[in-house]
Amino acid sequence: MVLRRAPMNSLLHRFVLSFIPLFVAVDAVGNIPLFMNLTEGLDNGERRRVANVCTLVAMVIALAFMLGGRFVLSVMGISVCDFRIAGGALLLVLSTHMLIAGKTVHVAPEDVAIFPLASPLIAGPAVLTTTLVLVGTMGFAPTLLSLALNMAITWAVFRNAGCIELLITRQGAKAFSKVVEILLAAIAIMMIRSGIEGAIIQFMARIESVGY
Repeated sequence: MVLRRAPMNSLLHRFVLSFIPLFVAVDAVGNIPLFMNLTEGLDNGERRRVANVCTLVAMVIALAFMLGGRFVLSVMGISVCDFRIAGGALLLVLSTHMLIAGKTVHVAPEDVAIFPLASPLIAGPAVLTTTLVLVGTMGFAPTLLSLALNMAITWAVFRNAGCIELLITRQGAKAFSKVVEILLAAIAIMMIRSGIEGAIIQFMARIESVGY
């Protein structure tokens, strides 16, 4: 009996250790203002549809990257730092347009669900990098379970964004939207900066490895 319980305890332990960093990386609660701002003007039905699509697409992206990310990156010569810089640049363009226009960019719900919600906000560089690291350290099954649970939490949070908006009132949401747009630009800059810093660190490590 003891021999049978040990693997289960070990699996639960690895699940907890993989869930926590993914929960921080996904940041479902922190993305609520961004979700509300990007879906401004949509009714509750459209917002729920956006929540369904963006979490499903984010799950597919993260799962595909978890399965074949290392191989694709190595074949194409693309680093995670490149992902951070590219994702940050795309977000910066979007946030700049929102700030200059003075209003939220209105696009089809399906488009908002895929970009920027599914990627790079949910399944962004932090999540993709974390899944690759966790698969190698914690194993495939605990990482997959942790990823699925985090996406389920994100789905539930986004599905109830309308209730959250009622609590703070629509006027409060509009007043907060400008802060959110600046926050989105700050996130974009942070992603670009971290990508550049990571690229510099990799470059310096490569120089040291060859003895210069």
